[in-house]
Amino acid sequence: MTRRAALAGLAGAAALVALPGRALAISAGQAEALIDKVVADINKIIASGKSEAAMIRDFEKVFVDYADVSRIALLVLGPDGRAASASQKRAFTKAFQGYVGRKYGKRFREFIGGRIEVRGARPVKSFYEVQTMTTITGHAPFEVVFVVSDKNGRFIDMKIEGISLVKSERSEIGAMLDRRRGDLNKLINDLKSAG
Repeated sequence: MTRRAALAGLAGAAALVALPGRALAISAGQAEALIDKVVADINKIIASGKSEAAMIRDFEKVFVDYADVSRIALLVLGPDGRAASASQKRAFTKAFQGYVGRKYGKRFREFIGGRIEVRGARPVKSFYEVQTMTTITGHAPFEVVFVVSDKNGRFIDMKIEGISLVKSERSEIGAMLDRRRGDLNKLINDLKSAG
């Protein structure tokens, strides 16, 4: 397994991991505590011994239950999302959540035996950056920064050694849309089985 593959798998982990919503703004300490809980929940799924298909379903459920899925999906869709109808946005969000579950859920077995340690949080505009150090067996430790909204306590992005998951997926989804000559409905349909 290459370092790039490991990083891609971790990015998926973060995409699937998110934080429970809050009605009130959260503190840095709450953001850290929530990341600790998320890591524990993901590790429980990884260690469950379930089949890959069952783990993928579990990871998608975590993503749906805890992530700001609509916001992430529209950030990934980028400028094309602004021209989309409300029904297209809903359909894209639903297809995107399944795509993320399949694409990254397949990578979680690579993290068995690894760990993510929360190092601290700092406020940045309307979110917190929660710094972590990630260790995967056979690889040098590397920094992962989880981006958590301070308004609702939900996961909205992450940066692996400075590279944004949202920006990476935006590039990939954009290329997929270009190959379909800008046909968002075709992309939505194809995303239902992609990943």
